[in-house]
Amino acid sequence: MQNLPKEIKRLVNHGPKDYRLERAPLPEPGSNELLVKVGACGICASDVHCHHGAPMYWGSDSQPAWVKTPVVVGHEFYGTVVGYGPGALEHFNVKVGERVIAEQIVPCNKCRFCQDGKYWMCEKHDIYGFQREDADGGMADYMIFKPNSRVHRIPDSLTHEECALIEPFACAVHAVNRATIEFNDVVVLAGAGPLGLGMIQATRLKNPKLFIVLDTVPARLELARKLGADLVINPLEEDAISKVKQLTDGYGCDVYIEATGNPAGVKQGLQMIRKLGRYVEFSVFGEETTVDWSIIGDRKELEVRGSHLGPHCYETVINFFARKLFTAEGVVTHTLPLEQWEQGFAMAASGESIKVLLVP
Repeated sequence: MQNLPKEIKRLVNHGPKDYRLERAPLPEPGSNELLVKVGACGICASDVHCHHGAPMYWGSDSQPAWVKTPVVVGHEFYGTVVGYGPGALEHFNVKVGERVIAEQIVPCNKCRFCQDGKYWMCEKHDIYGFQREDADGGMADYMIFKPNSRVHRIPDSLTHEECALIEPFACAVHAVNRATIEFNDVVVLAGAGPLGLGMIQATRLKNPKLFIVLDTVPARLELARKLGADLVINPLEEDAISKVKQLTDGYGCDVYIEATGNPAGVKQGLQMIRKLGRYVEFSVFGEETTVDWSIIGDRKELEVRGSHLGPHCYETVINFFARKLFTAEGVVTHTLPLEQWEQGFAMAASGESIKVLLVP
């Protein structure tokens, strides 16, 4: 590990609205650990919610705190292998100088879910950027990939922006897979943010009969149209529920994917979807959502499916970018140095951007 700095910059979460850009010694990789120079780290909606103090991260009357501070922020990262501990190169089948990405979860490999191969639902559930020591994140000059990380190599053909979108687009592909879209389906996707734009590209490859995208930001709707939506609707300008029902002989859509992060998107979907439809819930919400659950059971007998992380989808996304089936064009709207993290978080929270990247 020659010619590496002795000190690094890193953004550390000490608590709600208490994030600090700090200097620390260059981390030293242990056995089966990689030292990675971070190429970029995206700001996710979950990062914004955590910074603002959302109960799902910091605890409430109904749940304990999940975040363990102090912890280096960031889970949408990629980088280059610059150092390694004993056995790491063989363990991960990588070489120094290769670009790599680790999935956002660091599974324990011991719990019932990991033992059953469902590592993304690991009971311990360490996610890079949220758990002290076990999973320091990527908003730093350098980071450590832990021995239990699921690491993927990135080909040279991918652009910087494409590399930075692998993690969110893996989550997007998993959500679309959860919908089990069929050729004759009318599919509605609510939310054309960074994840939604990945879902649009994935859904287009499924080739449903009619694909409708909802959002309240005109620029995002225009991009959604370019990326493959057959029809776009702004719920602030027209009655989206009535429009979808008109297009489906009054029945409603077959599939509804919720990716708005707004409780209104949940209620809208339950009213818009047909009986026996498939509802996929993806969003991370900053507040609790209340709905009439009798819609799900007694009135419509819906299939409600959650979607969490991007299991078994990283290699798919890398392959789709390499084959030009996915694009990053128009999705990454702002790139800032790590020192301007406050501006980046504010932009991500305000909706004036789509995807903001921090580059160390």
